Amino acid sequence: MTGYDFSGLSKERPQKNLVKILKRSFGRANNGRITSRHRGGGHKKLYRIVDFKQFKIDIPARVKAIEYDPFRSARIALVIYPDGEKRYILAPEGLKTGDKIQTFLGKGGLETGNRMKLKYIPQGTMVHNIELNPGQGGKIARGAGSSAQVLATEGRYTQLKMPSGEVRMILAENYASIGQISNQEHIHINLGK
Repeated sequence: MTGYDFSGLSKERPQKNLVKILKRSFGRANNGRITSRHRGGGHKKLYRIVDFKQFKIDIPARVKAIEYDPFRSARIALVIYPDGEKRYILAPEGLKTGDKIQTFLGKGGLETGNRMKLKYIPQGTMVHNIELNPGQGGKIARGAGSSAQVLATEGRYTQLKMPSGEVRMILAENYASIGQISNQEHIHINLGK
């Protein structure tokens, strides 16, 4: 494989209220002189504001589109809540336009994209966007094709097998999303010599 496949992605422009401009210095200091060489150029990009917390509890959301994000290797999904609010989330593999996702306070469905506390997720399940501290938002397994596997829950902690192979104990009260991050073929990209 030598490039990306954009066939399943939305052709629409990104949501205006969910993007912002990141100021880039191009290697120049405050007086405009180059202080770091060989920086600059490249295509102009808008940063998509991704919701890593997903704290609209027990409110189902519908996936409107799967989109490209120039700042990350994974795909993002535009979701719409019943009150009309739109947010970007990390798109797991298998999530399609029209699917429903939800963040559960207690036990919930194990469909791809749903989010719940680690203590309610059965062992062997692949998860992504995992919190390190309660309420902080997802910090682990956010890159293309990555996921962690739930091994066991003992007391206050859940054992997770990380993408690196390390087994790590994380508080069982922390939230995680079900599934593996999309764009798994990212590791096979060859941009030439």
